[in-house]
Amino acid sequence: MTTASAQDPDLPHPRRGRRGVRLGFVLTAIVGAPVALLLSWPQAVSAERLPGIAQLISFRAGLAIALLVAGLVFAALARAHRRWSVAAALAVLLVAASAANAGVVLARGGGGVPTASAGPDELTVVAWNTLGGAASPQSIARLVIETDADIVSLPETDETAVAEVARLVALEGKAMTADTTRGADDDSDIPTSVLIADELGDYRMDEDAGSTPGLPSGVWEPVDGSGPHIVAAHPLPPLPGMFDDWRGGLEWVADRCTDPEAVIVGDLNATVDHLGAALDGCRDAALETGAATDGTWPAAAPLWLAAPIDHVLVGSAWEVRGATVITDAAGSDHRPIVAVISPVPR
Repeated sequence: MTTASAQDPDLPHPRRGRRGVRLGFVLTAIVGAPVALLLSWPQAVSAERLPGIAQLISFRAGLAIALLVAGLVFAALARAHRRWSVAAALAVLLVAASAANAGVVLARGGGGVPTASAGPDELTVVAWNTLGGAASPQSIARLVIETDADIVSLPETDETAVAEVARLVALEGKAMTADTTRGADDDSDIPTSVLIADELGDYRMDEDAGSTPGLPSGVWEPVDGSGPHIVAAHPLPPLPGMFDDWRGGLEWVADRCTDPEAVIVGDLNATVDHLGAALDGCRDAALETGAATDGTWPAAAPLWLAAPIDHVLVGSAWEVRGATVITDAAGSDHRPIVAVISPVPR
């Protein structure tokens, strides 16, 4: 005969059960912590350009929301069981990763510094991927006139369209020279064009600078050696089968940043998280002014949710006065970004 307090040998011991649950929490936390780090700051382990991670951190605001929702779901499961379980550990990790991403967004955000009309010695720089002509020459010309731009990088704008933009702005009293590159071998179906104000002097394309793999980029230098070295850049996006060329494009951009006079403008298909060595030699205009979380692509997404992949980078000879993302994409899938820069006093 057994007493009421005797333990049935076929049932788990309560203390052993609690120890098992706590062990599950600890093991899940240990195993899951590196994953949470990857989703928060992959640069710590040089994983920011890995497939999957590269895409996720491009949309940090959305990632923070998704992680928070998932964390709350696991927290509800843990509360329902009233114990420190695997679900509780996952809840803690997911909420922590969400908070880390939200912190990055808040640190980089704030709306930027308005780009008032450039003063003496200041330059206005514009980057706008026009989606193969989806943004018309009239729309581009209107932006150039409204911003009084000196340098305009136009990925996916062809020779005919950029020539028409130059004609339209000339009618408004602004003389600009148009040029187009189709890559090192001049064979790309997708061009990259540039507009340079005649006030900056004569420019020529540096054929020795090469191009980003897969999509065309180019370097334009002043003939007399005085003035910004203009880089219109458009690396490939980080899509399956393109990762090596995407990384190669970002390295090409980083190489341009070794030039103090560089002004790199365009659709870099990368956020500041991916730029790596480029930010060792260049400063990002949006990051400098608190606009680095204002998304430029896709334009259909809210500003706070889109990926900030269009940039103005400047070498050490330049400083940033202001930067802002223009909300009107005029038919393109990219929003334009405008920055005002000036030479560093010497």
